[in-house]
Amino acid sequence: MARFLAGRCAILLATLLAASVLVFLVLQVLPGDPASIMLGTSARPDTLAAMHHQLGLDRPLWQRYPLWIAALLRGDFGVSYTYSVPVADLLRARIAISLPLALLAMALSVALAIPLGVFAAARRGHLSDTLVMGVAQLGVSVPNFWLGLLLVLLFSVKLGWLPAGGFAGPRSLLLPAVALALPQAAILARVTRSSVLETLGEDFVRTARAKGLSRAAALWRHAVPNALIPVITIMGLQFSFLLAGTIIIENVFNLPGLGRLIFQAIAQRDLIVVQDLVVLLAGSVIVVNFLVDLAYAALDPRLARA
Repeated sequence: MARFLAGRCAILLATLLAASVLVFLVLQVLPGDPASIMLGTSARPDTLAAMHHQLGLDRPLWQRYPLWIAALLRGDFGVSYTYSVPVADLLRARIAISLPLALLAMALSVALAIPLGVFAAARRGHLSDTLVMGVAQLGVSVPNFWLGLLLVLLFSVKLGWLPAGGFAGPRSLLLPAVALALPQAAILARVTRSSVLETLGEDFVRTARAKGLSRAAALWRHAVPNALIPVITIMGLQFSFLLAGTIIIENVFNLPGLGRLIFQAIAQRDLIVVQDLVVLLAGSVIVVNFLVDLAYAALDPRLARA
C-alpha cells in the first residue's frame, strides 16, 4: 500500500508541474497586452515600458515561471491588474460561492442517480426500467443552461418561490444546483445501471444467492459495493466539471463565482488572475482524480497490490 501511495503521489506532483507549465506557456502567447489594457491605447511607449517593468512582463519566460510558482507555493497569488486587489482575496470570495454550488449539485446528482440506477438494474426489462432509462436519456440530451432558464421561468417568474439570479444566501444556489445536477444525474444513473448489471452476472453474486441470500440482500451487500468503481470514476470527473465548468450557469444566474471571474478576467486580459485561477482549477481536477485512485484502493485492495 505504501508503494501504491508513493507512486500515486509522484504522479500527482508530476502532473501538477506539467499542468502549471502548460498553462503558463499557453497564456503567454494569447493576444493582447495587459499594460496596454490598463493604460489605454493612447499610452506613451515609456509609460508602457514602465508598466511592463512594474508587472514583471519585461523579464524572460524562464525567469517569470519559477518566480510565479515560488510565489504560489508561498500563498502569494499576486495582485489583479484590473481590480488592484490581491488575487487571493478575489478567489476566496468567489470560491465561497462556486464550491458550495458544486458540492450541492454533486450531492443532488448522487442522491438521484445511485438509487435510480440500482432500481433500473434490479428491474431490468420491466416497464420501470424503460421509464427510468428514457428519462435519463432525456436528461443527457438537455443542456444545463436551457434547463436553468426553464427552472427560472417556473420557480421564479411563475411561482415566485426562489430568486431568479444573483446571490443573496444559500437559497440562491438551489436552482443553479438543480440545473447542474439533473444532466449529471442522468449520466451517472446510466453508468450505475450498466455497472450493477455487469456485477449481477458475476460468480460471487450467484454464489451468494445459492447460499440463501435474498435477491435484495445479494444486490445491496455484494453487487452494489463491487459495482462502485466505475461509478466513482464518473463521480470524480463530474465533480471536477461542476467545480471548473460552471461558467455558463453562473452567467445564467448572475452568480459571482469562479466561472464569472475567469470569464471577466479573460475579457479584461487580467493575466495573473487567469493564470492563478486556471492552475487552481486544473489542480483541483488532478487532486480529485488522485482521491479517486485512493478510493479505488479502498474499495478493491487488489488494485493497490497490482
